[in-house]
Amino acid sequence: MIRNEVIGADLWGRRIKISLNVLALVFIFVALLIPNRISSITPFAFAYFPLEGLLLGLVLLCPGRVGLCSRAIASFLLATGIIFKLADMGTYQAFGRPFNPVLDSHFLADGMNLLQGALGLIGAFTATALLIALVLGIYLLVYALLGQIQALLQLAPTVCGTGLLAALIIWTGLSFGGWQRASAPFYGLMTEHVSNTLSSIADLKAFSEVVNNDPYASVPDGSLFEKLKGKDVWVVFIESYGRTVLDKADFAATIRPVLEQSSANLAAKGLFARSAYLTSPTNGGISWLAHGTLLSGLWINSQTRYDRLVMSQRRSLNRLFQRAGWRTVAVQPAHTMDWPQGKYFGYDRIYAAKDLGYRGQSFNWITMPDQYTLSALQSLERKSGARTPVMAEIALISSHAPWTPLPQLVEWNQVGDGTIFNRYRVGDTPEAVWQNTEHIREQYRKSIEYALANIVSYAINYGDDNLVILALGDHQPAPFVTGESDNRDVLVHLISRDSKVMDAVKDWHWTDGMLPAGNAPVWGMDKMRDRFIAAFSKQTTEFAQLNQ
Repeated sequence: MIRNEVIGADLWGRRIKISLNVLALVFIFVALLIPNRISSITPFAFAYFPLEGLLLGLVLLCPGRVGLCSRAIASFLLATGIIFKLADMGTYQAFGRPFNPVLDSHFLADGMNLLQGALGLIGAFTATALLIALVLGIYLLVYALLGQIQALLQLAPTVCGTGLLAALIIWTGLSFGGWQRASAPFYGLMTEHVSNTLSSIADLKAFSEVVNNDPYASVPDGSLFEKLKGKDVWVVFIESYGRTVLDKADFAATIRPVLEQSSANLAAKGLFARSAYLTSPTNGGISWLAHGTLLSGLWINSQTRYDRLVMSQRRSLNRLFQRAGWRTVAVQPAHTMDWPQGKYFGYDRIYAAKDLGYRGQSFNWITMPDQYTLSALQSLERKSGARTPVMAEIALISSHAPWTPLPQLVEWNQVGDGTIFNRYRVGDTPEAVWQNTEHIREQYRKSIEYALANIVSYAINYGDDNLVILALGDHQPAPFVTGESDNRDVLVHLISRDSKVMDAVKDWHWTDGMLPAGNAPVWGMDKMRDRFIAAFSKQTTEFAQLNQ
């Protein structure tokens, strides 16, 4: 009886050991081949003959201390690669690009702030501790699994070594023969990350050398924006207003008619509009990079560049307007915390969420509807009577995820303190919407319709001869909305009742109306500042030299 129990236990032990060996081999195979984009994870993605697996096996055959050291180094490299793949999956989903340790290091601090706001200090530290434990757990798990494989290989080192060398010769023959499935995907990915990191370091060094060289620093104040004297200038960023609304068929079927009708409505009230495209430096989020790019005239495509910009002497568009005699304000309804970087841009006043007087309910993450934001700005800064003209940078956020519930437009004289919007909240809960991709995209489309209706309605109601509106998207929405696309273009519109404003930009060749033609100009967003300055400023010798 006892002997049978021993035999049974031994059998179970062998089965467990075999299972662990199989699991270890499968795990390593998957770790080497799994793509770094969720959308690319298909059965076909694992149909490769990876060189790294063969080399890893040969390394693990080393005996003694050399074997232990080899296992430790291999574990570190493999675990690091796994962590980078997981990070890539997240950044591809959010921003349509791979993770970059130089450019994305700020996510640690940003994530901590977000967790504190959502979970409190204790909850944030707990979540951070769990994340650290996960990272350490990956390293320990990989080390343990490689130990399992190492022990397995060293049961018959001669046979295993011969088999691995034979497989390596076969791999070499297939590779030189042009068989694309004989590859080194893990090595390729790690090499790409190292290359991107080194390129980012070099890029930041080059950026540091040009960020303080502003050609408009010495232009006389009286020459700036002469053609806009006495006019209020609104630079309005519309959240996630990307070209996908025209390029993606299910969006375009609704948005194109909306833009066409918007053109007709503006024209009927004596307003002019011209439209084109700008290429944003960011995608799916981090909208302040787009703000910084447009206002500085430099390509700000990373947090590190942004941080260096706000410590520089580069003149923002706001600060140049300030020099020319305008009162400059920022309207940031999404800001619920201090914004020290705002000092760089040159505002006489920053209106954060708490400064706008909104008394209605929030719309999930959205602190207030766009219509209330513009109504509050109208009341606060466009008072009747003699006053200094205002240049305002405005962030409209109703088209920010989760896109539900959405507000509805009301009569402008009914906006009041915003409590009226409590009655006009349309849409299911985020939990219901975000269970289905098509539902998410539908809500996104509706949010863009609302944002456009809001801008056009404001221009019609308040767009006198002394108001110029430059409205543009900050970036495309996240890739799960746009689908697989590398396009980062956003729409841009110039709206005014004064025909002389439109005459000043004739050489831009933008499309008349709110719907840009398919062949409308596409500029980098960093080109907008200098073109705007040149179009509306006194054409002195200095300007002629700057724009040659």
